[in-house]
Amino acid sequence: MTPSLLKQAENMKTGDSSYGHGGNIHTVSRAKGLELESILDFSANINPLGPPEWLRSCVSRELDSILHYPDPSASELAGIISERYRVPLETVLVANGSTELLYQLPRVLDCKRAVIPTPCYIDYIKVMELAGIPVHTLPLDPEQDFVADVKRISYTLMPGDLLILGTPNNPTGKCVAAADIIAMSSAHPQVLFLIDEAFLDFVQGGQSVAAAASNILTLHSLTKFYAIPGLRLGFGVFPATIANNLRRLLPPWTVNSLAQKVGERALLDREYWQESGQYCVECRNSFQEGLSAFTDLQVFPSEANYLLLRLKGKLTVSELQEQLAEHTILIRDCANYRGLGTGYFRVAVRSHQENLQFLDALAKILPVSAKEKRNKVRPKKTPAIMFQGTSSNAGKSVLTAALCRILLQDGVRVAPFKSQNMSLNSFVTLNGLEMGRAQVVQAQAARLDPDVRMNPILLKPNSDTGSQVIVKGRPVGNMSVMEYVHYKEKAMQVACQCYDELAADYQAIVLEGAGSPGEVNLKRHDIVNMRMARYAESPVILVGDIDRGGVYASFVGTMEVLNQWERRLVAGFLVNRFRGKSSLLQDAHDYVLAHTGKEVLGVIPYLANHGIPEEDSVSFKDGLFQGTRPVQEHIEIALISLPHISNFTDIEPFIEEADVYLRVVSQPADLGSPDVIILPGSKNVIGDLCSLVESGLAAEIRKRAEQGCEVVGICGGYQMLGASIEDPHGIESTAHKIQGLALIDMHTFLAPDKTLVRKEGIHIPSGQAVVGYEIHHGLTRASTPSLFSYKDHSSCGTASESGFIWGSYLHGLFDSDLFRRWFIDRARLRKCLKPYSGPLCSYNLEPAFDRLADVVRRGIDMDRVYQLLGL
Repeated sequence: MTPSLLKQAENMKTGDSSYGHGGNIHTVSRAKGLELESILDFSANINPLGPPEWLRSCVSRELDSILHYPDPSASELAGIISERYRVPLETVLVANGSTELLYQLPRVLDCKRAVIPTPCYIDYIKVMELAGIPVHTLPLDPEQDFVADVKRISYTLMPGDLLILGTPNNPTGKCVAAADIIAMSSAHPQVLFLIDEAFLDFVQGGQSVAAAASNILTLHSLTKFYAIPGLRLGFGVFPATIANNLRRLLPPWTVNSLAQKVGERALLDREYWQESGQYCVECRNSFQEGLSAFTDLQVFPSEANYLLLRLKGKLTVSELQEQLAEHTILIRDCANYRGLGTGYFRVAVRSHQENLQFLDALAKILPVSAKEKRNKVRPKKTPAIMFQGTSSNAGKSVLTAALCRILLQDGVRVAPFKSQNMSLNSFVTLNGLEMGRAQVVQAQAARLDPDVRMNPILLKPNSDTGSQVIVKGRPVGNMSVMEYVHYKEKAMQVACQCYDELAADYQAIVLEGAGSPGEVNLKRHDIVNMRMARYAESPVILVGDIDRGGVYASFVGTMEVLNQWERRLVAGFLVNRFRGKSSLLQDAHDYVLAHTGKEVLGVIPYLANHGIPEEDSVSFKDGLFQGTRPVQEHIEIALISLPHISNFTDIEPFIEEADVYLRVVSQPADLGSPDVIILPGSKNVIGDLCSLVESGLAAEIRKRAEQGCEVVGICGGYQMLGASIEDPHGIESTAHKIQGLALIDMHTFLAPDKTLVRKEGIHIPSGQAVVGYEIHHGLTRASTPSLFSYKDHSSCGTASESGFIWGSYLHGLFDSDLFRRWFIDRARLRKCLKPYSGPLCSYNLEPAFDRLADVVRRGIDMDRVYQLLGL
């Protein structure tokens, strides 16, 4: 950018060459062809927390009010101001920003001269000079950090003066104590005191002097503290006579309806006020500490949301501006502040992350002390991208796996990450740690060994209101919803630590969110969606399932409930599971772009059978495992649907078998006459067993077993086959003991310690090799020989005398192709069918990953994805 363009940005506004404020990013945007959101504007002093979360909903709700003229006196807002500041209503005057009142005040004040400590807000002097009022400036001493000398000011004042004082001062950020202002006003009753409190809300313990004396006038801004400068809203508190005279001067309807409603809501929001004050102090302190590391900078202490700095080296402020502009960062050159020489500039205090971006850019321009350079080097974040959804089961997990495979194919070392997963489908890593099955599949797509850092927090629901919490692969206990809410900050720290460790090992990370970022009841405690994206500095692609309907409304609706910082993270949308020609959707895509400013980055077709294991029981309950009866000779397997079903993917290998009809059964009437019944894993075995008994399914299963039907139990289902289950420690239930289905002579005891182990061995009756993993609290005792023998010399599994009612703790046993075929053919023989003579089905995810990657690559704008990743 040329110097002239930067000067335009600072000195131009709608043809007014005297415009000399910060915050005019529009000229820079036009000059560099940048979106406003891509510019880091440190020249405008706006709340680093951003606008309140309710802002968008407030504007949306009140939008119909623009069909009518606004209240000319803003009476509702004025009443709230009166109560908040405890001042008479007639002294309050609401305006289109406090500057509007500043420009009109000279017309109603009878003053001989204006006394103004400098440096100060440049319009104080401009307004007085435009009104023909003599200005007497009092330079503040930089050696004293520009602290106002109250005694000197008081000594200077004469009857008929107007003292204009900013507290905190702009650009120095220094305050004058309310007690000192009141004392001066008392000592000089014939002097008017105009106190600008535009930034006072940012000052911890700041005390307003509104209506503190009959000769005190105060100006207040709502646009800065509530981060709504585009709405323009402020007010003044004046003696009643001055207020009435000003009302007569102001044109009607200067404050629009939306601004009035936002102001009313803002002044009632004490929680936001408190949170902003605390956050601003934290950001300012850390930012000031970071800036102090630069040897060519002098940083002046501030009480506000901005800092005044002086360049001490050879570089000029204009040159620094130009170089920072190359990083799309704007600063405020203070050369046009009276009372400051060259070399001064001001920076706003922004969010922690944005402040770090500023420091990183500055470190490429200015020298840093050797000690600070060692201590303050911030490692660059690994390129990342994140899939979030408009709902659960929008396809995030599969798309994450697909993108991992695409990046792998393109030569990028990539890993998946999901900070928190709620799923009953889990897996045991080689080092005996438990993690979500979805991240295991994603790791396979990236051809990586599963690593618990990819899923540091796993929640396994064991009741309607509670879950077992697993952190870095190990259970830390069962928690209710509220207990986990209190634990979440600790969980977030663990998630961030794991993310940093994982990201350091790879060239890119593909993150997955959970549910939807628009779930307003969960946003405050979020550790998996936008908050994680912000930590990872990852752009977000919002995924919607068009097959469900309402996908475009979901895109728009989700954006409407996101806070501003969350909206900025959204890079675009992805339409998933579309049946049809994607060009037919263009009108809808244009509408979404026009409404949200975000593009649709692709359309992924509906894949009826992509062959990739799904994340959780949503897909299971949606009928993913409900097969079609084959035309050829086949066996029928009934999978019992349990309320707390877990690791249902144990059954997934049967889906591709040509001679297997797989059904999911949840009601006794639907059981029919299957050849095999499978009882899957459960996270609440006792509760699910009670459910089977109450529904009548338990009795029907016993009846089919007596009739010769093969019954298989895996993990929790295995425990149900025995005579009893004891839970003396209340691990899964308050019921300490319950009778089982009594189909096998065995007893299970739930121990406090959880077994997490990988196993490899043989199925003794068939001699076939099996590989899998165990995740259970149960210790099962049986008098019959074990069914499985493992390489570590352990064993597992029990069968009835007939051998056709059996079970094991081994998850994944049906993944072994030869064992699975033996199991199916044995059932065929019992049905008087010959063994299957067709091609052997291989449960191998590699071809499925490649097919999926090809489809997604064609459907999404990969050039844009790489641009977002910065690769």
